[in-house]
Amino acid sequence: MMKWFVETLREHPEIAIFLSLGIGYWVGGKSWKGLSLGAVTSTLIAAVIIGQLHITVSANVKSIFFLMFLFAVGYGVGPQFVRGIAKDGVPQAVFSVVQCLICLAVAYLTAKLAGYDLGYAAGLYAGSQTISASMGLATDAINRLHLSADETKRLLDAMPVAYAVSYIFGTVGSAIILAQVGPRLLGLDLAAECKRYEQQMGGGGGVADQEGGGWHQFELRAYQVRHGGRVVGMTAAAAEKLALPARVFVERIRRDGKIIEAHADTVFQDGDIVALAGRREILVDVVGKTAIEIEDPELLGVGLEGVDVYVTNKALDGKTLADASLGPAARGVFLRKITRGATGTNIPVMAQTQIHRGDILTLVGRTQDIASAAKHIGYIDKPSTVADVAFIGAAIALGALVGALTLNIGSVPLTLSTAGGALISGLVFGWLRSIHPTFGRIPSSTVWFMNSVGLNVFIAVVGISAGPSFVAGLQQLGISLFLWGVFATTVPLIIGIFIARYVFRFDPAILLGCVAGARTTTAALGMICEVAKSQVPGLGYTVTYAVGNTLLTIWGMVIIMLLA
Repeated sequence: MMKWFVETLREHPEIAIFLSLGIGYWVGGKSWKGLSLGAVTSTLIAAVIIGQLHITVSANVKSIFFLMFLFAVGYGVGPQFVRGIAKDGVPQAVFSVVQCLICLAVAYLTAKLAGYDLGYAAGLYAGSQTISASMGLATDAINRLHLSADETKRLLDAMPVAYAVSYIFGTVGSAIILAQVGPRLLGLDLAAECKRYEQQMGGGGGVADQEGGGWHQFELRAYQVRHGGRVVGMTAAAAEKLALPARVFVERIRRDGKIIEAHADTVFQDGDIVALAGRREILVDVVGKTAIEIEDPELLGVGLEGVDVYVTNKALDGKTLADASLGPAARGVFLRKITRGATGTNIPVMAQTQIHRGDILTLVGRTQDIASAAKHIGYIDKPSTVADVAFIGAAIALGALVGALTLNIGSVPLTLSTAGGALISGLVFGWLRSIHPTFGRIPSSTVWFMNSVGLNVFIAVVGISAGPSFVAGLQQLGISLFLWGVFATTVPLIIGIFIARYVFRFDPAILLGCVAGARTTTAALGMICEVAKSQVPGLGYTVTYAVGNTLLTIWGMVIIMLLA
């Protein structure tokens, strides 16, 4: 049976790839006290073990899936990448560039001090900085060095060895350094800083509570207008302003037994029963103390819906929620959630939170109010499982064709490579999609598949191919390789923390989020937010992540060029 199994895998290597993915995702999904190897490392280890059976896989397989992965990376971060370079995210974008350069310099220095060859250096860099994608560009760079076939294979086989050994501390260590060590180094009480930031950001416009979670805990209640009351003769819009800084809206009115839909210019009359929408404590503690509450199920039967709206309107870009809430299109609409960036980071809903083009706003309200708001904000992102595959294929092909071009300067050939071209294509088209979301739709589930499975198929092929030499390399350099990985992970983060604090002077509440984003370590962001007891650190994550994810991937090629 075992002989049949081995021969089948050798004859059908595609089975070995899927077996590696299955084991990798299953093991990677397990966690202990919140820590996990993750799908990438688990897939690599599974593939290396399976690779001991001497299975040969075509290199074209990993190339195809790696192009798909890089395009998905660029497509996801494109809006934030362009925004960070072009607008008020510049300080964060510049910091991310500095942090990435430090990561490259320390990895280069580590490889020099340890005396590692190109393969170990590239793997150490990828693992210590937890940027698996860089191995693809490093592979392309090594293949272009015109070395002998045996030497090229030796270098490529060394890469996953160094990656696997250094990745574990790269992930766990980064989270501990940023979430636990960082605040102590700077003398910060992170939870207190985030609470202070929330109060500061939510105090000016009155559209959020002091804890930064406003606009989503709302109810619909019916109250009767008192005879000769203050609001008699007032329009609905004028009456709603009486509740400021709270947001309360008149949805419907029962008058003379009939129900009418309320508009901003609807005038209140004696005896009207009005359906008010607003936060529960406002309706109960404020309105309820001065008005007579009526039980009227028919009046309260307002059709509400929640939709995701893609922000494309230039006029809203950079506006605070407090300012945006003053516009007529915001009437009757409550904001439940803001989602930003490729990582789907949830941004705190506070008065001074800025809206960015490309953000997804989850709105709740009457159908007509949602439609009015969506016209002003951008484009309703209707749920769909259909991806524009024609767009995906054409965009990847175009990017790869441009990347395949070579410019010879003297005897030095300069090229983006097909992988670099696919990444840039994703950045460009991802940004264009954020401006004109009527084309090139790729559902988030499809982006995830291209991103996660694309990378892990590449990793599986690398592991299977390197399997026979992996054990020998690990035996030869194991403990020293791990310690050098600790050095390459720790030093850039410590330097980055102090640069973010004392050079760029970022607010302490978002500072560690900026460092985590520049190093693209989502695990660290999760631990930082847990320590902070707040989502505020995520405000520093999205722009820095977009720039860092792009540069750290490209550094895989650059470190080979520097060392070669």
